[in-house]
Order: sequence, then C-alpha cells, then structure tokens
Amino acid sequence: MLVRDFMVTDVVCVEIPGNRDDVLRILKRTGISGVPVLKSGELVGIITRKDLLRKAEETQLGLLMTPDPVIIRPDAPITEAAQLMVRHNIRRLPVVEDRSMIGIISVADLIGAIAQMRLAVPIRDNYVSKTYALWEDTPLSLVGRVLEISGYDAIPILMEDGTLTGIISERDLIRHTCIEDGVEVSDFSNGTDDDEWTWESIRDMHTISYGISRIQLLPIPVKNAMVKNVLAVPINADVGECALKMRRARVDQLPVVNGNKRLIAMLFDRELIKALLPDQQGLRKN
Repeated sequence: MLVRDFMVTDVVCVEIPGNRDDVLRILKRTGISGVPVLKSGELVGIITRKDLLRKAEETQLGLLMTPDPVIIRPDAPITEAAQLMVRHNIRRLPVVEDRSMIGIISVADLIGAIAQMRLAVPIRDNYVSKTYALWEDTPLSLVGRVLEISGYDAIPILMEDGTLTGIISERDLIRHTCIEDGVEVSDFSNGTDDDEWTWESIRDMHTISYGISRIQLLPIPVKNAMVKNVLAVPINADVGECALKMRRARVDQLPVVNGNKRLIAMLFDRELIKALLPDQQGLRKN
C-alpha cells in the first residue's frame, strides 16, 4: 500500500505573495485543514487552521506558514507516511517527485487505508485519549483559547446534566470567524527616567495610530457553532470499524462512550493512524 494509491492529486494551493483572507475563505469553503504554499511554482510552506487561529493579527503568508514542510515520495509505503505524521505531529505531507509537488496525503487518507484493512484490534488498548468537556454555553472565544492551550483538535460539549450534546473542532471555529478591522494607539516617549509628569516628558510624548486586521471568533455560545449530531463509538469497538465510521462521516474524531452512553474518552484520527506503525504489527497479528 503506497502513498500514490491514497494521495490526493487535485490540491488547492496558495501563492506567495498572497492574502491571508483568501486562505481563510478556502478553509471555510472546503473544510480542509491546511493548504500548501508555493512561490514561483515551488513548494515553500504549509498554512493550517492552527496558524490562522494562533496568529490572528498576521496577514503575510510568509509569516503565517510553516516553512520547509516535511515531504514524502509517491512510492513510499503508507507506513512511512504514518511514521512521519506521528513523529512531527502533523496532519499532511506534500508528495514530491522530481522536485515537483504532485499531490498531498493527509491523516484522513490514512484513515481510509485503515478502513480498507479492516483491523480487528480494540481501540481501548492503545488509541483512545483522556479528554475533558466544556459547557454548551461557553463563549466561542474561550473555546478557541482552550483549544489553543490544550493542543486538542476538538472538545466534547456537555449539557448541564452532563449529557453529551455536541463536538466543537477547529474546523467549526474557522467556519464561525470574521475579519475585524480596527485602529490601535501606541504611546512612545523620548524622555528619560525622570518624573513622567515633567513638562519635558509631556513634550517628548508621541502617539501613533495604526490600522489592524485580525481574525475574530463570533461572539456566540459554543452550542450555536458545534456539531450536534454526534457519532459515538463504544469502548470495545475495533480500529477498522472506527476508521470506517470516520471515513464515512468525514470526521476527525469520535467520542467514546460506556454502556450507559456516558462520555469516557475521545478517539482522534491522529491517534488511530498509529495502527499503521511497525511497532503495532504484533498487535494486529494477535
């Protein structure tokens, strides 16, 4: 099973110099998590949803992107793709042949490969992650900050009684952003360390106003932005079964529930692709 068999060849890219707002529109429209950045037709970087959310005031693609992205050959096995993604904690690899990008392979593509393999390995042993949840009335701006601090790609949302009512992910955050233009003021003093209220310090005070443009999350509760029809799996589900559910529903994560339908963990696609790693071969054979 080679990279060329699972990669996407119709790749949406952006060019330097370019506009941050164009990238935002692409991510909103397509739902993808990142785009390659080209300069004069050559691959120079990757811009992701995380980059846009974490650098909300940055507009230059060259400063937003991650330069010199990790790449892979089309004839490499998908196990190598999984190893690179896990090692570097990334979600996509540009596929390069003869110094030209011919496609891209993502975590979602590897999930599709795992679904085909129908691995009968329980997720409970190596793939589920501990999680926490947020209340459905949590402001969206706070949700974005929690995702940034925690490093999670998605968080379950609960009602007051603790019942699972939704999931919020970076994809949902991007869909509920707007561009906010404003003016900020900075004061600069050419004075010394003398008393700030001297005539000299007042004379040497300068005020500079400058325009800013930042990505802003809408002022709404998370319940108005989350995915409500949540697809969950039991703790005794198999790797292949979960990969198939992710593939069909086009989701990056699945809540894991116990026999009473109570949330106990999360299954993220970036954890599930570890089933392709060489050190998991013994588990697959048992």
